This record gives sequence, structure tokens and C-alpha cells, in this order.
Amino acid sequence: MQNLPFLPSLPLFVSHLLWFGLLLLAGLLAGELARRHARLPRVTGYVVAGALLGPEVSGVLTRDMLFDLRLLVDLAIGIVVVELGFRLSLEWLQRNRWLSLAALAESALCFAAIFATLLAFGFRPLLAAMAAAIGTATSPAVITIVAADLRAEGQVTERMMLFTAVNTVFAYVAVMLLLPFLHIEQGRALSTALLHPVYVFVGSLALGYAACRLLLALAAWLGKREDRQFVLLVATVVLTIGVAYTLNLSVALALITLGVLARNRDRRHALLPVRFGPGGQLFYVILFVLTGAALEFRALGIAALAAVAAFIVVRFLGKAIAVVAAAPATGLGMRAGGWLALALLPLSGQAVIMVRDTVLLYPSFGRELSAVVLSAVVVLELIGPIATQLALKRAGEARPDA
Repeated sequence: MQNLPFLPSLPLFVSHLLWFGLLLLAGLLAGELARRHARLPRVTGYVVAGALLGPEVSGVLTRDMLFDLRLLVDLAIGIVVVELGFRLSLEWLQRNRWLSLAALAESALCFAAIFATLLAFGFRPLLAAMAAAIGTATSPAVITIVAADLRAEGQVTERMMLFTAVNTVFAYVAVMLLLPFLHIEQGRALSTALLHPVYVFVGSLALGYAACRLLLALAAWLGKREDRQFVLLVATVVLTIGVAYTLNLSVALALITLGVLARNRDRRHALLPVRFGPGGQLFYVILFVLTGAALEFRALGIAALAAVAAFIVVRFLGKAIAVVAAAPATGLGMRAGGWLALALLPLSGQAVIMVRDTVLLYPSFGRELSAVVLSAVVVLELIGPIATQLALKRAGEARPDA
């Protein structure tokens, strides 16, 4: 109104922050409802809330908004990946060589099972290999938050964290090794095909190493104050993500390198154990609600359902055969090995980012890749957390009232 210029003009301009706040609130409430009334993991509630508000269902959040919020997704994944990397003890792996072999066998057999199955469904080798590499990784975020919610402790929980760290690294290394073939298939110069993967891989490792050196030096100077070190950790993660963006490096590879080295190179014990605690819950809600909003249900086409179902089944079987077969040699019972295999079911949300990065690089190849991988993500984002929760409970390691 002209006489009341202080009133907002019509139609109302709705800030992205308003929708983002609504998304967080809806996710928080849905997660609590899922836990209290359906006895499901909070993660499931977060994902469902995001899906309902996302562009595939209600359209409250558009794809442009989700693109604008990608930095928050990377930050949330970064927090999770650093915490996961910090749990990977290289000394433990050196002491228990069978455990190291079991972790590598789980990744390799899962990759081989998916690759062979997709070849049988008529996928060309490079496409099948790329999908298999991405599908190897278990979701660090899902297992971390489900284990935290259940206050799970024990051999299955620790091995779940270890195997997830190993298969996440395996997935990224496999994708890096496949990049030259993708460049060549798309007609790029041989120099690009050879140098691009080397640049990304070596550069990401170097960035993670540099970030670790900075983190440990500042932690020693600040002292063992939990509040200061929390801010330091978040600042280091944000800085690492920013540098990775600037230099076109892998955010996840740099951050998991940071986490692993921070655990294993802190000889003066300057750094407190990496546990983001209540502050980290905000990042978990952001990650899963935005992941739910980004799910593409249209990817579940009728024609691809058989391939997607086979992808999910053989992915589990590949992990299960390796884990159960190696269980006695690693000091774990066969039954516990079975629950460990089930706990590893969630597919990493990084799969969405890997596919979208591929779409940006080579749109036609990326769309083919998304047809099977994103369909599997839709299914496993919903059933994966439930499987992990069930496995930890049946393994007797869940202590939610502790």
C-alpha cells in the first residue's frame, strides 16, 4: 500500500533461508516421529521429509535451490568423512593383516559382482565398471548417525566403520583409474586422459596432507579445549572444501585423507578424538534432508527395475560373501559376520555427487550412469538405514539407553 510503505510488497518474496529453515524443521520432526512411533532410524525420517518437500513430490524446494545449497551438502559430508577417517587406525590394520585383506576383499568382490551383473544386463564395460565403482562404497553418513543414535559399541560396529572407510577409498581410487578410459571414449586428448586423474588423485592427497599438518599444528597451539577444537575442525573442513573447489580436486578424497592422517600422525596427541557430537547433528539433518530432496524417483523406470534390483542384490551378496568368509580369520563369528554384511548395505550419498559430476563432465554418459545408480540410491536411502539399525541390534551392540 502506498500509505503504508513499510509493509512487504505483493506478491511476497520468499527467501531461500525461509525454505531452508522449513526443510530443517520438517526433517528434525520427521526423524523424531520415525524413531518414536515407527521405531525406524531418524535418518529415514530425514530422507522422507526431504523427499516430500523436494522437486519430485511437492516442489517446495526447486532444483535451483538444491544446487545453491550444494555447499552445505559438501560441508555435511565433509564432517562425516573426516570423522570416519579418524576412526581408521592403520596400526590396527598392520597388527591384523587378515582384517586388512577382508576389508579389501569386501570392496573387490562387491565391485566384481556388480560389474559382472551389469554386463549380463547388456551394459557396456566402461559404464558397468563406473557404476560398480560408485556402488562399492557404503554410506559413511548413514552408519555414523545410526551407530550414534544406538550408542553402538563392539566388534561389529568398529569393523563396520573400518570397512566403510576402506570401501569409500576403494570407490574413489577405482573411479580415478576409470577416468582415463572415459576421457578416451569421449574423444579427449591422450594428455588429458592420463594427466587429469593423476592431478585429481595426487592433488587431493596433497591437500588432505597439508590440511592435516595445519590442523595438528593449530590443535597443539590451542590446547585440548573441546569448544576450540570443534571450531578448529569445522574451519579446517570448510577451508579444505574451499581449496578443493578452487583447484578442481576431489572434496571427499581430500577430507578422508585429512581424517586418516589426523588419527595416525598425531604423535603428540594434540588433537582430541574427532566427535562432532550435538553440533554435528545439525550437519546430519542438513545432509539427509537435502539428500532426500535430491532423490529422483523418475529414475525408477519400469524397464530398469530388473537391473536395479539385481544391482542391489548382488551388491549385498558381494559384501556378504567376503565378510562372512573372512570372519573366522579376523576373530569374528560367522553370525556376527552376517550382521556386519547387512550393516554395510547403505549406499553412499556420494554416489549422487559422483553421478552429477560425471553429468557435468560428459552429459550423455552421465545420464546413462544415473539410470541405474540413482535408482539404487532411491531404494537404498530408504532401506539402508533400517538394515544397519537391525544389524547392530541383532549383533547385541546397540545401547540406546546407555
